[in-house]
Amino acid sequence: MIKPYIFFNGNCEEAFQLYANAFDGEIIHMQKYGEMPPNLDFPISEEEKNFVLHAQVSLKEAGVLMGADVARPLEVGTNINFSLEMTSEEAAKKAWDLLKEGGQVLMELEPSFFAKLHGSLQDKYGIIWLFSVS
Repeated sequence: MIKPYIFFNGNCEEAFQLYANAFDGEIIHMQKYGEMPPNLDFPISEEEKNFVLHAQVSLKEAGVLMGADVARPLEVGTNINFSLEMTSEEAAKKAWDLLKEGGQVLMELEPSFFAKLHGSLQDKYGIIWLFSVS
């Protein structure tokens, strides 16, 4: 089983809420930096206390994602891609429609020679999703 891990620039919680909604899933773990015991070797600013230290979301048709916020700049969209192999066209279309809002379609979700539906998009958080429905 692969559990992809995604790093965000302070909006991990917002992204995971969208992903839970898109895939009829639920956030099963969310810990913030502010919940850690104080550590002089790892000082945390007031802003970073609300950052996600570790989160996990269970996605009904697509497995599990894990993620966190980082205080350093990230180049959005290059941190990870996801290949989603789904069996339900309805679930795939629901997720597709939610994730493309504010994002960019890279390849339309349509029938292909190797799948009932296939397409790719970059969501508003810069994450690239590759959809395949068998």
